[in-house]
Amino acid sequence: MDFFRLTCPDRGTVIAERLGVADSFFSRLKGLLGRDALPEGEGLYIVPCDAIHMFGMRFSIDTVFVDEALTVLEVFADVPIGGKASCRGAHGVLELPAGTAAKLGVAKGNRLSMSAIG
Repeated sequence: MDFFRLTCPDRGTVIAERLGVADSFFSRLKGLLGRDALPEGEGLYIVPCDAIHMFGMRFSIDTVFVDEALTVLEVFADVPIGGKASCRGAHGVLELPAGTAAKLGVAKGNRLSMSAIG
C-alpha cells in the first residue's frame, strides 16, 4: 500500500502524516477491520466511497467525506462502534482517529491535499 501525507492548506495543518489508500475492492472491503486502534497521525482514504459502517470495528473514528478534488463535503466526528455514516455525492471518505477533525478544525468546505511520502 502506498502512503501519503494529508494536509489542509486552507488551515496550514497536517491532518495525517501517514495516510493509506484503499482503492481496490478488497482493500475497501477490509478498511480498518481487524485493527485494534488507529494511531494519531495516521488515517485511511477509501475511494470510491460514499458510506461506511462500523460493524465489527474495535474503536470509533472520525469520517471526512470529500469530493474528487478533496474538498470536504461532510464531517462526522467520533462515529461509534456499530454506527454508520454517509454523504450523498461523496467521492471518498477519510477515516481518522476519533477527535482529529475537531482538534485540527477540519470542516465542510476545507480543501485538502495529499502528497506522496517516500
